[in-house]
Amino acid sequence: MLQQNLILETSPFEQKITEKLLKWSDFSGTDLSEMDLRSLYLKGINLIGTNLSNSNLSGLVLTDSNFSGANLIAANLRESDCHDANFCEANLVEADLTKTNLCGAFMWKVKLSRANLFAASLCEADLSEADLSQSNLAEASLIGANLIRANLMKANLGGARLVEANLTQANLLGADLRGASLCGADLSEANLFGANLWGANLTDVKLHNTIMPDGTVEHEKLIFCPGIMSVARSLA
Repeated sequence: MLQQNLILETSPFEQKITEKLLKWSDFSGTDLSEMDLRSLYLKGINLIGTNLSNSNLSGLVLTDSNFSGANLIAANLRESDCHDANFCEANLVEADLTKTNLCGAFMWKVKLSRANLFAASLCEADLSEADLSQSNLAEASLIGANLIRANLMKANLGGARLVEANLTQANLLGADLRGASLCGADLSEANLFGANLWGANLTDVKLHNTIMPDGTVEHEKLIFCPGIMSVARSLA
């Protein structure tokens, strides 16, 4: 059952939206673009294919909600709780997900290019085949995340925690990984050409047919010393 958690001042249209939300949990296909939705309780809501572009969902509890195929271009989800939510094939280009909790979220083929995910929590999230090109993932936690075949070209991953993350066949071309922790991460067949790994912790990383920053291909697993690159040619 949905709970009412409203602010006093809302437009007539927003009041109608609220009334509907209090009766149903299915909002799929609805146009909620450019709306301030911070007054609504959206936990567990069905938002499949919903237009939420430029909408404000910051600080909301959105756990278990279904955003698959939704349009969230330039949406504001700062500090929202989206753990275990479904963002499969959703469009979050240029969205603000600063400090958002996305742990365990299903984000297969999600579009997050140029999105701001600074200090976001993405532990155990499924980001396989996601487009994270030019996104800001600085200080983000991606521990145990599934990033198989993800596009992280020119992404900012400075200080990010990618411990035990699966980056098999991921595109990290030109990515900034300075100070990132990739302990135990799987970089098999990943493309690191032009990536900056200065100060990254690559202890026990798996490197198999991995394209290194200088363009050479590493065929065997290497163990690096914590906090520094032990192979000079791997420095960007």
